[in-house]
Amino acid sequence: MDLNADVGESFGRWTLGDDAALLPHLTSANVACGFHAGDPLTLRRTVAMCVSHGVVIGAQVGYRDLAGFGRRFIDLPAAELTADVLYQLGALEGLARVAGDRIRYVKPHGALYHAVNVRPEQAQAVVDAVVEYGGLPVMGMPDSPFLLVAQAAGLPVVTEGFADRGYTPEGGLVPRGRPGALLDDPAAAAEQAVRLAPSVDSLCVHGDSPGATDIAAAIRSALDAEGIEVAAFA
Repeated sequence: MDLNADVGESFGRWTLGDDAALLPHLTSANVACGFHAGDPLTLRRTVAMCVSHGVVIGAQVGYRDLAGFGRRFIDLPAAELTADVLYQLGALEGLARVAGDRIRYVKPHGALYHAVNVRPEQAQAVVDAVVEYGGLPVMGMPDSPFLLVAQAAGLPVVTEGFADRGYTPEGGLVPRGRPGALLDDPAAAAEQAVRLAPSVDSLCVHGDSPGATDIAAAIRSALDAEGIEVAAFA
């Protein structure tokens, strides 16, 4: 079972999350690419830490929305979105290569993560960018429209569940800002992770959530107790 988290989301003098403490618990890292979060020096340091801990580097692509942390929908034309994703992949790839590795998968961030499941043109635009880049696995929710588009294009897909987010009865995520949207208790997140593990390839912890490091540690302990090996999918 893979364990991933969003990292590299600090910007300049503004620090978000504790990547140095969180990364040792992970097997894969969704690294920001400078559009929704992250500056070049932060991202260079982040991929270097990933390499030192043996954590697989994934590109977390998002809307060009630093002010909104990529959580605001932007109705971009398909060609522009494809170019934006390509730009982000190239930027993070360069930093990863200098650190001695490369990007191994792609995961949309925030509003784009949700948009590709309800707006077919945006899903296709993101997939087109990944295909044009040379093809990489893409990460998303099981049976999501985005992963179906990716599979149709011949891309490998990685299904994920969210250990620290609440789910609706329909299987979607409780919108942020509503009661039950976040599971900030490590024990509760670990219990949910164990429940989700049989149905997904990867479990996600949000690096910007309070107590993310404690949550990740609790998840690893719970998976170990259940005899579930924690290892990167890539």
